[in-house]
Amino acid sequence: MAGYLSNRGQIEFLRRYGFVVIPGLFPPNLCEITKYTARAELAQLKGAIEFESDLRYLGAPQSRDAPGGNTVRRLLDAYARSEMYRTLAKSTEIRNWVELYFDEHIALSLVHHNCLMTKHPTYGSLTGWHRDVRYWAFERSDLVSVWLALGTETEENGALRFVPGSHVLDLSDKRFDESKFFRDDISENIVLMSTAISPILNLGDAVFFHCNTLHSAGKNLSNDIKFSLVFTYHSVNNAPVPGTRSASKLGVPL
Repeated sequence: MAGYLSNRGQIEFLRRYGFVVIPGLFPPNLCEITKYTARAELAQLKGAIEFESDLRYLGAPQSRDAPGGNTVRRLLDAYARSEMYRTLAKSTEIRNWVELYFDEHIALSLVHHNCLMTKHPTYGSLTGWHRDVRYWAFERSDLVSVWLALGTETEENGALRFVPGSHVLDLSDKRFDESKFFRDDISENIVLMSTAISPILNLGDAVFFHCNTLHSAGKNLSNDIKFSLVFTYHSVNNAPVPGTRSASKLGVPL
């Protein structure tokens, strides 16, 4: 998707649809090394970790004591975990592209995303439809996340799904539940979700998506863990709101 476009063409694609896939952003050998690092960290269970049972999404274990209760969902604080992750987060491949989108200098958020996502078979839960900006607080809701595939991602193993153009829609609060997930019991929501696209990602591909784009992800029905590295960026002139979680850690200017 959009692989044949120039960088500016890809950016216009993102502006129009709310997401864009950049094929082969990083070489496969680098991504394989990154995944090896992730597997080693997953085996050690060190540092800040979010478990499936912490969130209790649909299909997740209900407690740490339940079967699969120690299934990891995210290795948090990726930037602080490994030089490998830091190198990718600050890479010219990402920085140049995101700077072109914002047309000014950018910063990496250390609060939002900044994680190694894992999706396990059996106990890896699905993620309901939502906008990432639901818990973020910036002067402007204009942030871009970069999702790097460390292996093939398809609907079978829980790939992302996006509603094209949803980032520019004015969606009232009543269309979301108390947890700010997009409700699936409203006819107009159902119609909108039926337009979703789930792009296939290969090793080294990346998808850039806007913080207001509606997206979700299914369960992993394969036999292997899916690994993805995710970071979020914003313009240096788009500051987090003081006193909010978004301002709890200083961003990293790039």
